[in-house]
Amino acid sequence: MKSKFFSTFLFCCLVFFVVSCTSVPITGRSQLNLVSDSTLMAQSEAQYREFLNENTPLTGTANQAMVQRVGKKIAAAAETYFNAKGTPEVLNGFSWEFNLVKDDTPNAWCMPGGKVAVFTGILPYTKDENGLAVVMSHEVAHAVARHGNERVSQNMVAGLGGQVLGLATKNQSAALSQGLQKAYSVGGQMGVLLPFSRKHESEADELGLYFMSMAGYDPRKAPEFWERMAQGGSSTPEFFSTHPSDQTRINNLNQNMPKALEFYTGK
Repeated sequence: MKSKFFSTFLFCCLVFFVVSCTSVPITGRSQLNLVSDSTLMAQSEAQYREFLNENTPLTGTANQAMVQRVGKKIAAAAETYFNAKGTPEVLNGFSWEFNLVKDDTPNAWCMPGGKVAVFTGILPYTKDENGLAVVMSHEVAHAVARHGNERVSQNMVAGLGGQVLGLATKNQSAALSQGLQKAYSVGGQMGVLLPFSRKHESEADELGLYFMSMAGYDPRKAPEFWERMAQGGSSTPEFFSTHPSDQTRINNLNQNMPKALEFYTGK
């Protein structure tokens, strides 16, 4: 009876996951999305407002104007591309916003729905508008590819798997059950969650390269930016990192460069 229950349960889960799969724009990779865009975008909007309340955006500076300019050009290029492809729905619900905040951390991010924050600490690495376009197009790509949704969905599945394992080991000894749960936790983190995160980074690199090219920025500047980042920071072994190694990232960018140059309007 218990075996039949688990078989039925797992089959229902499989059907649910299959119908919840979508495809990433441009790359075509299948992804799992269990949360609606509208739900995630509403949450992101609230979190973005909270962040800006705690981190006042800079105004009236040349760097702030540059962030606005670059962001709007990249967003417009993405919209033009998807409209031309007959898939404007890719950006449904997006309400672009670009802010520069004073923080020495070399970082930037884009929430679902197009809410972007750039930290002043990244500017010494970007050096100029083209370098900033590398960063911002990468972050925009995360949002366009629904990576935030996918990460939430992966965490939901990982949590479900842990619950199922708990039921399956209910009658086992406490030591065995704890051991299996611990192994599942480690295996889930290293085998599912982190590799997908690295995949997200590589995919955002690729899509970002195309978006910056569409916006008129030279994609050949992207490897130069990541080389500067590599020289300025410490690295962790790739297997245990949520990002590809610096050299892997640069190699992938160069591999995608011919296609990016086809989109490049600046020549």
